[in-house]
Amino acid sequence: MEERLVYRGDFAFATLVRFLPIVTQVFLWNAIFAGDNQRVMNGYSYPSMVSYYLLVMVARAFSSMPGLSTGIAASVRDGSVRKYLLQPVDMLDYLFWHRVAHKIVYYAVATGPFALVFWLCRDYLPGWPEPKVALACACSLAMAFLIGFLIESLIGLISFWFLEVSSLIFIYMMMSYFLSGHMIPLEWIAEWIPWVYYLPFKYLAYFPAAILLGRVPADSLAAELSIQALWIVVLFAANRIAFHYGVRRYGAFGG
Repeated sequence: MEERLVYRGDFAFATLVRFLPIVTQVFLWNAIFAGDNQRVMNGYSYPSMVSYYLLVMVARAFSSMPGLSTGIAASVRDGSVRKYLLQPVDMLDYLFWHRVAHKIVYYAVATGPFALVFWLCRDYLPGWPEPKVALACACSLAMAFLIGFLIESLIGLISFWFLEVSSLIFIYMMMSYFLSGHMIPLEWIAEWIPWVYYLPFKYLAYFPAAILLGRVPADSLAAELSIQALWIVVLFAANRIAFHYGVRRYGAFGG
């Protein structure tokens, strides 16, 4: 947290700039719906689309991990990964808590802008959720953070075999933007990609927003949260396997 607060001005400015796409998306969907609040497209009206996108931005604030995979790849490439191999410090454990600290500072800075945006768009938002729904959404957001971390760290660990993973990161970012519901709700693409609901990307953005919008039936919440938790177990095991075999083939020379 001290590291993140060293350049406070730069961090705060970068956080505020990330809110500009919210404004452009609101105007974009207003143009798509032609300003008609009664028009419905694929089960979404203009107000519900605005509220969906605002909630997706909250979910992405939890699940996005900028610089994580590239940082791991750079550490393997320049040899600094050795500090995790020589000292009694687990690399994945350290990176996880480092990312937790980053998110705490990010939320502290971004809470004000988020509150302002939600207040300005309050007419489009649904009412306060029931306690059961709010709890399910909170659990989903926490697990979205874990899934986002585990996917990006797994991509970074591939650098033990391929030192340059920038192309893989680009492919992942494009797939995540499309298949997580960040660009458009998954209902809009499920007709062409019916298996999109079974991928872990769904839980990065779409699922937490869908819970608050009432698009996940109450009797399905427990099952969906269980599937999300199962993806965490699978990705955690994949990370541990990749790290175990990656360090076995890693070689470094010099001091």
